[in-house]
Amino acid sequence: MRILVAPDSFKGSVSALGVAEAMKEGVLRVFPEATVTTLPIADGGEGTVEAMVEATGGQFRTSTVRGPLGAPVEARWGILGNGKTGVIEMATASGLPLLRREELDPLRASTWGTGELLLQAMDAGLSTIIMGIGGSATNDGGTGFASALGVRFLDRQGAALPPGGAALSGVHAIDCSGLDPRVGQLEILVACDVDNPLCGPRGASAVFGPQKGATPEMVKDLDVALARYGTLAASTTGRKIMNEAGAGAAGGLGAALLFFTPARLRPGIDIVLETLHFEEAVSGAAFVITGEGHSDFQTAFGKAPTGVAKAAKKHGIPVFCLSGGLGKGYQDMYAQGIDAACVCLPHPMGLEECMAAGAGQVAEAAERMCRVIRAAWDIQR
Repeated sequence: MRILVAPDSFKGSVSALGVAEAMKEGVLRVFPEATVTTLPIADGGEGTVEAMVEATGGQFRTSTVRGPLGAPVEARWGILGNGKTGVIEMATASGLPLLRREELDPLRASTWGTGELLLQAMDAGLSTIIMGIGGSATNDGGTGFASALGVRFLDRQGAALPPGGAALSGVHAIDCSGLDPRVGQLEILVACDVDNPLCGPRGASAVFGPQKGATPEMVKDLDVALARYGTLAASTTGRKIMNEAGAGAAGGLGAALLFFTPARLRPGIDIVLETLHFEEAVSGAAFVITGEGHSDFQTAFGKAPTGVAKAAKKHGIPVFCLSGGLGKGYQDMYAQGIDAACVCLPHPMGLEECMAAGAGQVAEAAERMCRVIRAAWDIQR
């Protein structure tokens, strides 16, 4: 009998690999005769680099790049086991976790460092790039990213604009002649799980600006600036993508990727599962255990556990979700292929205690879940 464990990380507590190994330990306590395959996964957000590099036997790299406000930061990225595919999380270069709350500045924050990561990947000779674009601290329409690649954003006097979204209110010309020619030869798969356009009431500034520190007045100014930039970029590149789903992702980085690169925006979990050959891994399994740190109504919208469940259901394989916590609307997962959802907590405990318990708690919970599964099989027999 073969059992597949394919969890996301329990963020802030245990990595996806750590969760998978703990689940395996718990499974083998109940099914010692089983072959347990571990496949740590992610949905394109935080932890994607770690999960995909470890699952494929790849290698990690660290590059010094410009952070969202220009100070240097150490950004981790990876090369998958095939030696041809790079994986980048823009949050490590241009993300909210890099700034304290009082430092948030959506008017000036830039995606330049994310562009530098792409340059590093190209310098490593990689032909395919997987990029997760969640968790940005920026609202610059991806112009910092494009600038790092050689695109110039100019004011009426022909001078380069300063970084940040606010400066785009004065953009007069976009010069793509210096764009690194290697960009056009890449395959870029962008893990994007939002469908927001670049501008308007559902755009980057209105929906995501406040969490990056934008006041209502800033939101209005940034939206006007992005509209000016988007209109000019569409005219310059011939790509009419301002209203495409995902153009407003990551403060408009989605738009820059569509304007200036051959990128394709896709649900993050789909990219991850395809890259890790999940269909092959799940085929023939007796059942699958997946999980994440916290499951609620959002899990049904393309998060890792439901992505795993949908893929497994193509083969008629039962899927069980083991999560650190279950929140409002977690039952929505059942309609997406999860057969049962359980929580790791053995008794009521605070968040800090729960996170500190870590892998040991996951192993015990996996054991409890498998005892129920084994008992159900015995009853059926």
